Amino acid sequence: MLTRTRSATLLGVDAVAVEIEVHASGAGEGVSVSIVGLPDAAVRESRERIRSALYAAGLRHPEGFTLVNLAPADIRKEGTAFDLPIALALASAAGAFPKAPLESAMILGELALDSTVRPVKGVLPAALLAKQTPGIRTLIVPAENAREAAAVLQHVRVYAVNSLTDAIRALAGELLPLSNKDGAIFTEPDWNGIPDFAEVKGQAAAKRALEIAAAGGHNVIFIGPPGSGKSMLAQRMPGILPPMTEEETLETSKIHSVLGLLPPDTPLLRRRPFRAPHHTVSDAGLIGGGTNPQPGEISLAHNGVLFLDELPEFKRSTLEVLRQPLENGEVSISRAAGSFVFPCRFLLIAAMNPCPCGHLGDRRHRCTCRSLQIQQYRAKISGPLLDRIDLHVNVEALSDDELVSTRPAESSAAIRARCIAARELQTKRYGRSGVRCNAMMGPAHLAKYCALEPQLQTMIRHAINEFGLSARAYDRILRVARTIADLAGSENIRREHLFEAIGYRALDRKI
Repeated sequence: MLTRTRSATLLGVDAVAVEIEVHASGAGEGVSVSIVGLPDAAVRESRERIRSALYAAGLRHPEGFTLVNLAPADIRKEGTAFDLPIALALASAAGAFPKAPLESAMILGELALDSTVRPVKGVLPAALLAKQTPGIRTLIVPAENAREAAAVLQHVRVYAVNSLTDAIRALAGELLPLSNKDGAIFTEPDWNGIPDFAEVKGQAAAKRALEIAAAGGHNVIFIGPPGSGKSMLAQRMPGILPPMTEEETLETSKIHSVLGLLPPDTPLLRRRPFRAPHHTVSDAGLIGGGTNPQPGEISLAHNGVLFLDELPEFKRSTLEVLRQPLENGEVSISRAAGSFVFPCRFLLIAAMNPCPCGHLGDRRHRCTCRSLQIQQYRAKISGPLLDRIDLHVNVEALSDDELVSTRPAESSAAIRARCIAARELQTKRYGRSGVRCNAMMGPAHLAKYCALEPQLQTMIRHAINEFGLSARAYDRILRVARTIADLAGSENIRREHLFEAIGYRALDRKI
């Protein structure tokens, strides 16, 4: 007897449909099960979990030899999500219930020995796959993953189950599916809990740079002495970024779902992510990888913020792998198992001291570093990487007056309102071209929307010769100037906009 159902496995951040075929021949003595189709160790071990779960639920296991095939056979199957669909197919093959409902269902879940169903990773991408797969009318997932799967309620009946018996009842139509009130709703982010810019004293120039970065999606590097507030400023960045669109929400939530980082009560991320890996992070930990490649920190920061504190302390090789992702918004990882592409369109905020001791230019402390030490310290960050950072910002230590001041600073909400208005101008400008913000502009967009008057061309030509700017740095100055013009509500780039944008190439001037 041949029984079929479907499940899904993960390739990168996307789910791929897997057809589960169970052939119970009845030949031979006792009970024997063989699983084929490139299963990993966790899938092979499912035989013992399934056997115990079937007996605990009072169900029979098919007698004799049973063959389980996971198709397509040339894709490696990983994880414990195949436990529940294989168990249901085996129970149906043993005559516990008709096999017809299984053929139009996609099922995921790990089984405990007592037949309860445990949560699994990657339910959101699997649910999106079920919505797109012809013939799938039912999706059965663990109860703890129900909110993720509810993102596709309008297209598929979704059942949340706590046990193997619940899954059989769902297939028999005896269990109620999730209703629309359980659905994942794209709502305004909850800004509570995000640190507010109103708490930051002074640092008007740094706040202005972050406002420009948020409005146009630009990368920032802070250079300043210890205690000047670089980390404090970076941590408040998510509070001024515009809310994610529905498309961005799904993209970002999929990545966190694949790694099992979505809490049960948070089916979709409502805030832009903020990731701050330690400087000891490995190359694979930062960009992703491993024997079975998984997303790294830069992908977890997709559509959000990646904060790299103490930038020169990161390994040079680790920093250099950021160059392509910063340019393309994705990272490609090739292994023997295949090639994987992970999205990573993030806003980079980096922070560093001006010298090894940290006190160069500090009014209160004397720098003890020699010129060669300072040169070697800054050389840890390559020119090509600095080229990809739009805003170089000096953050000075606060004065006595700023420290003791009780005057309230501008709130994140006020800054965010200006950033949202600027992003709306950009959305209208670029339409459906795929460009979401000024930082993503290509050569054609630069030529069309960043055209300069002759006087301004002379100004930027002088800056190129004076600072030795590269072509990439030139393009980034134009993008930043376009964002400054958007914040000012100006249709064209003016002298003051270009002048401010050139001023944000501080490290180019020092080099």
